[in-house]
Amino acid sequence: MNESSQQAVAHLRFVRTAPRKLRRVADAIRGKSVREALVLLKFSEVFAAEPIEKLVRSAVANAGNNHNMNADDLYIAHIAVDGGPGGRFTKRLDPRAQGRAAFKRKRLSHVTVIVSEAKPATPRKKLAGASVQAARTARRAAAEAPAKSRRKRAASRKRAAASPAPSESPTESTQA
Repeated sequence: MNESSQQAVAHLRFVRTAPRKLRRVADAIRGKSVREALVLLKFSEVFAAEPIEKLVRSAVANAGNNHNMNADDLYIAHIAVDGGPGGRFTKRLDPRAQGRAAFKRKRLSHVTVIVSEAKPATPRKKLAGASVQAARTARRAAAEAPAKSRRKRAASRKRAAASPAPSESPTESTQA
C-alpha cells in the first residue's frame, strides 16, 4: 500500500438519531478538508452535527496514531450514514384513538467516516435540500429586512408630524 492511498476509518454505531437527519450533515462535509469540515460542524446549530464532529475527530486521531498521517493535510474521502436496527431495541407505544396503540419507531444509525491525505478526485455534488448553516442568522436577516423598512416609514411619519403644515400664502389670507 503506497502513501497516497492510505486511509483511516472510524465507525459510529447505534446513534440514537434518524439517518435522514445525520445525512444532512454528512452531505455538507463530504469531500471537504478535515479542517474545513470541523469548523463547519463546530459552528453549525444542527444538533446532528455533534456526533459527526466527534467521529471526524476520532478518524483524524486514528490517522495520526495508526498510520502516521499528517492531521493538517487530511480530507473527508468517504462518509456514509446507514440505518441501524429499526425498532427492535427501542419499543415505545403511542396512544391512538379508541383505546388503540401504535409503535413509535425510534430510528438508529450507523455512520462511517474515511479520511485520507489524497484530495478526492471527483468534486462534491451540490445537493438540493436543507443546508447545515446556522438557521438563526437566516431568520435574523429575514426579520431585520422588514423591520428596517417599518422604521423608515415610522421616522418619515414622525418628521411629517413634527414639521409645520405648509401655511397659506400671505396673499391668499388677505383676500379672504
